[in-house]
Amino acid sequence: VPFATQEYEVFRYSAILSAKQVSNDAYVSLMERLPTLEQIENSYHVENNLIIDHQKVANEIKPLVDYIDFRRIKGQVLVDFIEPLGIIPEKIILSVYREMAKLNNSYFNDTRGIPLLMHVWDESACGSKLIIEDGGKIVRAPNEYGHQNVRAKIELENDGIFEWDVIIEKVCTYAWVGVCASENLNYETFAGWQPTGWVLGSNGNCCNTNVEEFNYCPSFHNMDGTIVTVHLDMNKRTCAFTVNGTKYREVSEWKLPLKLYPVVSL
Repeated sequence: VPFATQEYEVFRYSAILSAKQVSNDAYVSLMERLPTLEQIENSYHVENNLIIDHQKVANEIKPLVDYIDFRRIKGQVLVDFIEPLGIIPEKIILSVYREMAKLNNSYFNDTRGIPLLMHVWDESACGSKLIIEDGGKIVRAPNEYGHQNVRAKIELENDGIFEWDVIIEKVCTYAWVGVCASENLNYETFAGWQPTGWVLGSNGNCCNTNVEEFNYCPSFHNMDGTIVTVHLDMNKRTCAFTVNGTKYREVSEWKLPLKLYPVVSL
């Protein structure tokens, strides 16, 4: 299941969450000045004033700012709706304006994540016993035979933040979710035993042959319907996971290459 989110909505959610932590007045004031994208497209207008308790909201949102790529937000939206709130440091806003001026606002897509049409499993990069169904959206494995791998069709490279969900509809043996390199992955053998595979297992452990297997999160084995979100930051070449709504730390132990694919091992 693909996961794609427009960057403005990432900011808006973070701002709303931060304002709620400060006060109800701050929350109401923010909601009046921070419309949805649909409202913006319908020529929504707001007062060009600071929100109530803006400095407190700025302090509250500060830890989240590093995770928001403001370059992906349209310049007009930054000018009309975000900058007037007074909750984002001026140096960040200014650096984005400079970047947009240099690139003529043509380089960054306003959506983080993977294009929906490309998020399908690749039959040409799949273990011989795995079965791909529903136009590439579903992969399943026969019982009791060991682990094989399949990667997605889309290649993730260079810069960008990518996020996607993998739903483990029904667990039989352990399931593993993560990323693999663009070359030298044996699809007939468990990805976590290879130097080109980096995966989180339903036992809660992270696995890659170059790093000793280690515990990362509580086990989610035998939990049908588990949703694992992969957070891949190609700017920093780091990876983190969310399991059933709980996000865990970046996996600093992994050294990821420049080109990667989503992968599962079943």
